[in-house]
Amino acid sequence: MSFPVIKGVSYMLTHTPDLVRYGSKPTREFLTDPLLQKRINENLRSYVEAKNYPPHQVYIGNMKPEDLWQIEQPWFENLHEDASRFGPWGEIMPQDEFYGYLKIVDEFDLVFLTASFTEQVRSSLEKHRLFTADDNKRLGSGVEIGLLEEKISAGALPLYDRGSLIGCIQDGHDEDENLKAHILLENLSCKATGVLAMRNAFHLLQIDPASIDYAMNSGEEGVGDRYQRGAGNLAKAMAEMSGCINSSGSDIKAFCCGPVHTMVLAGSLVQSGIFENVVVIGGGCLAKLGMKMRGHLSNSMPILEDILAAFVVVIGPDDGINPQIRLDVIGKHDVGAGSSQQAIYESLVKKPLDKIGLTIPDIDKYSTELHNPEITEPAGSGNVPKNNYRMIGGLAVMQGQLPREELDQFEKIHGMPGYSPTQGHIPSALPYLGQACKSIMEGEISRTMFVGKGSLFLAKMTNMSDGISFIIEKNSKAKVIG
Repeated sequence: MSFPVIKGVSYMLTHTPDLVRYGSKPTREFLTDPLLQKRINENLRSYVEAKNYPPHQVYIGNMKPEDLWQIEQPWFENLHEDASRFGPWGEIMPQDEFYGYLKIVDEFDLVFLTASFTEQVRSSLEKHRLFTADDNKRLGSGVEIGLLEEKISAGALPLYDRGSLIGCIQDGHDEDENLKAHILLENLSCKATGVLAMRNAFHLLQIDPASIDYAMNSGEEGVGDRYQRGAGNLAKAMAEMSGCINSSGSDIKAFCCGPVHTMVLAGSLVQSGIFENVVVIGGGCLAKLGMKMRGHLSNSMPILEDILAAFVVVIGPDDGINPQIRLDVIGKHDVGAGSSQQAIYESLVKKPLDKIGLTIPDIDKYSTELHNPEITEPAGSGNVPKNNYRMIGGLAVMQGQLPREELDQFEKIHGMPGYSPTQGHIPSALPYLGQACKSIMEGEISRTMFVGKGSLFLAKMTNMSDGISFIIEKNSKAKVIG
């Protein structure tokens, strides 16, 4: 049967150490700990350290996830020497260039950068493959430091680069809490990273942005005002800045599970013939910066949550080449399924596989929540991917599909170490999509299952959990290209 295919992916990282202070947890804890900012500043990574960090090199495609098992931990002490900024699917952008794009995507003159910093950024961005003539105009000429200080005195949020004041962002409305500078910084950060990932995808895949029919943002930001908090639409705003003149779009909200829900919906739009080319976007989440900083500080580690991550997936009709999304094998966590871990994995893994006569070990690779354990374990959150693979393997043992003595090897054979920044929706399975497509097309594996889970109870509207899964397979018409 013909199914929609993964035409390509894009993975972007932006190193933003001076935005850690504006993560949700640091912002709250500054109120009770006056020395916290000093401690954060003393434990921030340089751009080179972030670029050479092995999990980041996996994220942009310069390494395989399994390579991390060969590198002694802590990974932050065993950096690659002179690792590349660019990878097969994206790049790791330094903070000053990201600030430039923050200004470029600002449509309402909320972001101000100093004149000297603007020229510094312009000089860097003029060499960048994604920088356009329109971007150059939008970047402007900057403002004098005196005007910046006036705006900050009037309540604007200051922006820093390596501790130096280089800009600010002001409120969008005097009386609307949803348009305060802090919230707008979160939203613009998501927009900027999403735009960068979209442009990068079109550049790498040589796709005309005008050929995109629909954009779907799976991020967690609640974009709106006091009358319609979280109404959106970041997807269409990103499409506008990425040259998608024939595209509409919408935001899909499902907490951490959002990207996997969005993949299924996007594939369905293509399969039905409603749209031909759809992009799924996950923009960076500023609120999650520094989320587990206390664990890092208490263990004399650098603060590893200093990265805004983003991804884009381009989905199109069957081309006889690229891996297919098996829309006839979707796992979903039903309302009546129960929220125990066993019930969740039976719904997301066992039931869809039973439908097509496959066992759990028949899936070559499972991609679950790929949180980097070096970030989560010091904060007491454990090794999330390892625990998930243990649950899936344990379910296989219970079903008589896997000998108990092989359970300990299940993670190594069917899983991978976690390597994604802990940006909520970002780790939710899709960081492996590029790796999976490459391995399938080169004949290393035949199929991968992507399993997303979410915590609906965070909204205080229900106690339920959430989850959805899909499988990609080798295209039945394709030849191995490796």
